[in-house]
Amino acid sequence: MSTPPEVSPDYLRRELDSLRRIGGFGMFLLLIFQFWGQWRVVGVLAAVLLVVGISNTLVVQWVWRRVGYPWAETVRLGVSALSFLILGPLVKWSVLLWIYVPFNMLWFEGEGRWERLRALAYLVFVDAVALLGGCDPLLPVAFTVLAAIAFQVADRRTALHQIMLRRVLVQQEQLQKAHERALEQEKLSSLGMMAAGVAHEINNPMSFVTSNVSSLYKELQRQPGLPGPLQEYVTEVLPETLDGIRRVNAIVSDLRRFSRGDAEIPTEYDLNEEARAALRIAHGQLGHCKVEADLGELSKVVGRPRQIAQVLVNLLVNAGQATGPGGRVQLTTRQEGDQVRMEVRDTGSGMSPEVLSRLFQPFFTTKPLGMGTGLGLAVVHGIVTAHGGRVAVRSKPGEGSCFTVYLPLQPPAEKAVSSGA
Repeated sequence: MSTPPEVSPDYLRRELDSLRRIGGFGMFLLLIFQFWGQWRVVGVLAAVLLVVGISNTLVVQWVWRRVGYPWAETVRLGVSALSFLILGPLVKWSVLLWIYVPFNMLWFEGEGRWERLRALAYLVFVDAVALLGGCDPLLPVAFTVLAAIAFQVADRRTALHQIMLRRVLVQQEQLQKAHERALEQEKLSSLGMMAAGVAHEINNPMSFVTSNVSSLYKELQRQPGLPGPLQEYVTEVLPETLDGIRRVNAIVSDLRRFSRGDAEIPTEYDLNEEARAALRIAHGQLGHCKVEADLGELSKVVGRPRQIAQVLVNLLVNAGQATGPGGRVQLTTRQEGDQVRMEVRDTGSGMSPEVLSRLFQPFFTTKPLGMGTGLGLAVVHGIVTAHGGRVAVRSKPGEGSCFTVYLPLQPPAEKAVSSGA
């Protein structure tokens, strides 16, 4: 993703470069005022100011665009060093000229060996020129110390800018991903509403079909001496048809209940019935593999049955997607004391320890783009935890996976809920 200009490194450098040029221009003006009346000195200062300004505005910027910022800084420092060589003897090593040395150090991006070598070379050159030109040694020493401090300030400032810039970029990436995931969730929500609407529309004609076929079956049963073909309808065709109709009605009922968006009141429910409904809903994702259901004798469970069905659907769909053709997915329910255990086992590809460590993180997914949002298992963990339960996972690459959900018969927060809630 592209970096917005307000946080890009080039934008920050241009802002600092503008401040640097304004500061350098101000120091040159102070030198001109100091030597006002000495027109030869003022003329040379003005000429140097013009050359430095043109260099920083045109030459340095051209080098920056062509070969990068480090080389542009090298050119700028070279021009600054040459101007110091010219102006030092002219202004008798004025303190105002020396102030420009630590001022120059403030603009270094002091990360990397090349930056430090360049700063050291600049200071050595300036000090050598001053000492060879007869400058009082105290001035080079004092301002070199100030320049070293300024360089350290620049070094810390650059490190801080880099840290803040990285954080801002990470936050922008996270916001972008969150926005994309929010759009995906909106699509999923719309699909859920559409599924509920379709189920509602199917329910009406199916009620007529159910009623009419049932009436026909009962009427034919009451008729004595039916011919052979009609007798076959009574004994085989119509019972199988009614069984198929009941299955369609059960799927429609499951979809309507599963897609409802209103808050669910905790109540007593049959966990095995929710398991059968989850198997019917997830049937399309399990058609390529063998499905085994081993549902044990269970007491009534207190909780939110629609949410538990969602847990089972998510686990079954994940198992189906992880299992290749001819594989096996097994759903088991058992009661263990005051809790129930649901187990979804598959013979799929399994998971590595790295994937297992991040399994329940929201938006983490190993599925291809468009196959998942990384929310399914996070939702499973949240629902089970809210019911006072826990999720255990066993998996190895190439050996399949086993998700085990433990739920109390009556969650601590729901103990006041009666069977008629």
